[in-house]
Amino acid sequence: MKKTFLLFFAGSVVLSACQKTAITDITSPEEQAAPIAGRKCASVDVLNEQLKADPSLKGRMDAVEAFTNKFASNQKLQRLSGDSMIIPVVVNVLYRTAAENIALGQIQSQIDVLNEDFKGTNGDIGMVPGAFTGVKAFDTKIRFVLDAVVRKSTTKTSWSTNDAMKKSKRGGINPTSPTTKLNLWACSMGGGILGYAQFPGGSSLTDGVVILNTAFGSKAKFAGGNYISTYDKGRTGTHEVGHWFNLRHIWGDATCGNDVVDDTPLHNTANYGCPASGVKSTCTGTPVMMTMNYMDYTDDLCMYMFSAGQKTRMQATYAVGGPRATLRP
Repeated sequence: MKKTFLLFFAGSVVLSACQKTAITDITSPEEQAAPIAGRKCASVDVLNEQLKADPSLKGRMDAVEAFTNKFASNQKLQRLSGDSMIIPVVVNVLYRTAAENIALGQIQSQIDVLNEDFKGTNGDIGMVPGAFTGVKAFDTKIRFVLDAVVRKSTTKTSWSTNDAMKKSKRGGINPTSPTTKLNLWACSMGGGILGYAQFPGGSSLTDGVVILNTAFGSKAKFAGGNYISTYDKGRTGTHEVGHWFNLRHIWGDATCGNDVVDDTPLHNTANYGCPASGVKSTCTGTPVMMTMNYMDYTDDLCMYMFSAGQKTRMQATYAVGGPRATLRP
């Protein structure tokens, strides 16, 4: 069983499989042209930069972890009021070309994917192997509703991970009511990065999720969109919104690292592509890895489950007293 601890990577640079990205306004031609060779998420890199820039963030995140531990160990707290948590979503589209100005149908397809994946009604949930059927989450009780779409033309060919896309003074779009709504930004990104999210505890001025515009939404649900192959089922959105609800990468961003969830097995490191079921682990006490988990790095086609422990961790964020409780109606 994994050990629970407070802010396991705060105050130090984490060994991460995420793309290391300079926090600058300028994206080099090499970064702009970088192909998508495998899933790359910059969430932990961005968190490390935020921790360095704002020392008080560590204390806030420690408090989030303390509340999460209390919630997970108290069944009374887990009896959430109401059937589901309804999350209004604002999608901010930054575009330079007509193709980057993604269609409403593509945007709605991403909302539809989030609802299926977080409810556990996705068509591929039945593919979860027997080793993990006992711990898969059937319903996180989180629902998403498209609240608004904000569009802005830009001359930028690519955005980096410095949150400029979230700031109108830097050419981006300010978040709309970030304490009561989930803001998503769809834009072009450099460095082969598919997206990144802000963990609970960060500033409301930059809160939300950034997704590469060609990895936004599902081609299967809206064929008329602008997609990149391999990442065209909307699972980048599921992965990044998982971070927004305080989930870590399943390998803990270190060799056999800790993702602070007891029912996910230790992973050697990130998995890519579409691994065969039953990939062995070299980590102590872990026979096989949960490569189909949304918080691994596998292709969209091959990730299709959250665990029950991950569900509890996400629910802690919007319970009364949690860091996202302001989202409650």
